Amino acid sequence: MPEEIITVPCPNCRRDVIWDELSPWRPFCSKRCQLIDLGEWAAEEKRIPSSGDQMDSDDWSEEQQ
Repeated sequence: MPEEIITVPCPNCRRDVIWDELSPWRPFCSKRCQLIDLGEWAAEEKRIPSSGDQMDSDDWSEEQQ
């Protein structure tokens, strides 16, 4: 029985990408799309939504209690 070929859309350009070891930039189709996505995260154009009612640092302190 042949192995099933799994494809996913590139998060940047939506091209189909084969999900296996022969696709080194998966889920991206290329190094270019990977770097575009990284740049968007670095520029804070993308973010993971939060509830907004609590800051990440609200319950955090460097001081030992």
